[in-house]
Amino acid sequence: MEFAHISVLLNEAVDALSVEDNGIYVDGTLGGGGHSLEILKRSNDCRLIGIDRDLEAIAAAGKRLESYSDRITLVNSNFADVKQVLENLGIEKIDGAVLDLGVSSYQLDNAERGFSYMKDAPLDMRMNQKDTKSAYDVVNTYEKKQLSDIFFRYGEEKWSKRIAEFIVNRRENKPVETTKELADIISAAVPAGAHDRGSHPAKRVFQAIRIEVNGELEILKNAINDFVDCLKPGGRLAIITFHSLEDRIVKQCFNELAAGCTCPKDFPVCVCGKQPAVKVITKKPLLPTEAEMEQNSRSKSAKLRVAQKI
Repeated sequence: MEFAHISVLLNEAVDALSVEDNGIYVDGTLGGGGHSLEILKRSNDCRLIGIDRDLEAIAAAGKRLESYSDRITLVNSNFADVKQVLENLGIEKIDGAVLDLGVSSYQLDNAERGFSYMKDAPLDMRMNQKDTKSAYDVVNTYEKKQLSDIFFRYGEEKWSKRIAEFIVNRRENKPVETTKELADIISAAVPAGAHDRGSHPAKRVFQAIRIEVNGELEILKNAINDFVDCLKPGGRLAIITFHSLEDRIVKQCFNELAAGCTCPKDFPVCVCGKQPAVKVITKKPLLPTEAEMEQNSRSKSAKLRVAQKI
């Protein structure tokens, strides 16, 4: 299957980076290489470091960016390891970075990867197929309370306890092995009157399991801080999120980095000595245009936030 992915908020994200000649830029979620390609087009000699934990993405992006091979370095790693990646390449500071969080269109559309509740496949959901923990392990080994907590925390699913109970009851007879089996269990657990129009009842639970399998939220805050540390003064970090949990973390992290002093408000003078690390460029997130949402329905929940290193 061809690695196809439509980059969301493409021009808005790359515009925010203000790409300059001789600059070094990091695409921490390389995917199909859409943002990387646009960054490379904006300059005749900037350098691009592309990071992705999916080897299929690395291979596909390598082909797409082949004409820029003298200016790109593609690394199979997690964006959370950006400091180690740059150290290995002998790079001290970068001029900008973009993160496009979540799952790619290719991963959703490729049934074998097990991300989609719309296609029957073995339960997997690993972004890095070298990882050992899969969706199968989460669904079949986590206790009922663990499952319920994950569904509620990462999926904001109000029927989390009932869904977890249905899963545990079903796996007493046999393991839940496929995406269709799991989607059917969820559909049965959620009362018919509570099904949202236009949205599959399994959507939030599949999101929650994917986040748990890949540790997406656990790494995000530390990764943002590390990316900011790697930026040169004036360098920018652009982050695209697709659900409220990610967006909340990005917003809070940017605001904390912009605030500086962490002393209690009733202290007469600052004793912590912390200075603001960034300026928040987007007071409110940038959203896709109506035209983009019509062209790509998966962009509807996207939000872009940008911060600039001081």
